[in-house]
Amino acid sequence: MPDDAFAGEMLPVQGGEFWMGSDDHYPEERPRRQARVSDFLIDRTPVTNRQFAAFVEATGHVTLAETAPDPALYPEADPALLIPGSSVFTAPDVQPKAANPMLWWRYQPGADWRHPEGPGSSIEGRKDHPVVHVAFADAEAYAAWAGKRLPTEAEWERAAWGGREGAAYAWGDELAPDGKMMANYWQGTFPSQNLCLDGYFTTSPVGHFPANGFGVYDMIGNVWEWTTDWYALPKDSSKPCCAPDLKRDAADASRDLNDPGRNFPRKVIKGGSHLCAENYCRRYRPAARYPQTVDTSTSHIGFRCVRDVEAV
Repeated sequence: MPDDAFAGEMLPVQGGEFWMGSDDHYPEERPRRQARVSDFLIDRTPVTNRQFAAFVEATGHVTLAETAPDPALYPEADPALLIPGSSVFTAPDVQPKAANPMLWWRYQPGADWRHPEGPGSSIEGRKDHPVVHVAFADAEAYAAWAGKRLPTEAEWERAAWGGREGAAYAWGDELAPDGKMMANYWQGTFPSQNLCLDGYFTTSPVGHFPANGFGVYDMIGNVWEWTTDWYALPKDSSKPCCAPDLKRDAADASRDLNDPGRNFPRKVIKGGSHLCAENYCRRYRPAARYPQTVDTSTSHIGFRCVRDVEAV
C-alpha cells in the first residue's frame, strides 16, 4: 500500500471546548487557554504533489512562485530577483556562530511546486510527498476547487492534539519514545548537521509516520501548514481584554512593520517542518505557531483542508 493511500480521505473531529496553546514553550503560544470549535472533517494527510497536480491539470492554476512579483509590492527588492521563484533551504557547510536565517535560505529562481530545489529538480519519485512552494492564495484556490476550505488555527490544533491536550507532543511527552522517530524533523545540529535518523533530509511521504489519536497523519513535522487566522498574540479568554483597535483590522494588524515583509499581512502556520530541531525552532508541537506573510512560498510549507459537517 503506498504511503499516500489515505491522501484525500477525511476524518471527523468532534467539536467542543479544548485546551489550546502552552505556557511551557515559546511566548507566542501563551497563555494556555480554552477554545471552542464546531464539528468538522479534516484531510487525513497534507495535500500531496499528486493531488495538487490534478488540481493544476483541471484548472490551469499558476502558483505565486511561478509568477513574476509585482515591483510595486517590492519597492526595496533587487530588480534582478523580481522573477518567478521561491525560497529554498540550503544547509551551510559550517555551523553559523549566530542564528541568521539568511545564511540558509535563498531565493531560487525557477523553484516551484514542480521543481522543489529549482531548475533541474522535479517531483518524480515524490508524488506522495506534501506539495510545497504554495503561497496562501494557492492553498485557498486548491481548497475551493476541492469543495473544502483551509482550517482555522483552533481547528488545526484541535485535530493535531488527537485528544492529548497538554502533552508536549502529539503522541506524549517524549520526543522519540524508545528511540522511535514519530515525525519528520531535524535530528542533529541545525542548520549544518542533519543525522537523518528519521530517514529524510527534506520532505517525507505522507502517512509514513504514525497517525495521532484521531487517525490523522503528519500534523507534526514534514511541512508547516497554512491556517486562515491572521497572526496575533493569543488572549486569555478567561480575563476581560482591552477594547479592539478600530484603526487596524486583523489583516493589517498582523503585519510586522519592522520586517522586510511589512507590505504583506501574515497568517498563522502550524505544525513545524523537517527543518525544526532541538537546538532551533522546537515547533514540532501542536501548540506551536508561527507568522508567515501571505506572499511567501518555501520548500517547507504546505497545507491540508477541512470541511464543515453539514447540519442534520
